[in-house]
Amino acid sequence: MPLPASSAPRRRIHTRRIEVEGFLREDGLYELDASLTDVKDVDYPIASGIRPAGVPVHLMRLRIVFDTTFNIRDAVACSDGVPYPGYCDTIGPAYRQLIGLNLVRGFRRTIGEMFADVRGCSHMTEMLNSLPTAAIQTIATFMRDNEDNGEKPFQLDRCHALDTSAEAVRRYYPKWYRKPGAAG
Repeated sequence: MPLPASSAPRRRIHTRRIEVEGFLREDGLYELDASLTDVKDVDYPIASGIRPAGVPVHLMRLRIVFDTTFNIRDAVACSDGVPYPGYCDTIGPAYRQLIGLNLVRGFRRTIGEMFADVRGCSHMTEMLNSLPTAAIQTIATFMRDNEDNGEKPFQLDRCHALDTSAEAVRRYYPKWYRKPGAAG
């Protein structure tokens, strides 16, 4: 169901896009290429000068390489569009600190601590929050999500639709279904 029409006439003035693409490499590792773009539909006066309509205020890019256990093996970041050229675009090398982190074990909390405040770029760090689920989706491309390997499927009890006492689990993952109110 789409969003309802706006209750008042309006015009768009800003667009933010976060895009993440997942790749399988020939060496068996995976890559995520992520980008965050902010574009204004009007000329935008900022301290460093006027940013013309349509020219990105922010264009941040990040590539990580990770393995099947979600450990980050390599990371590179760059800022191609920034509000303060010569300043914002110098933080990219700090994101090499991602190497060695695990995308599904405390990643969001860790990056929040590592790149808080002036230790990182708020936009780059915000983009990083999309990576864990994008990595899972990238690897999941080659897995049957309800295959019975003896382990509880990762996605169960991680969203309201897949609460193990929900009808969707009873229907699609019957082995893991528990009646509402039953102990864990």
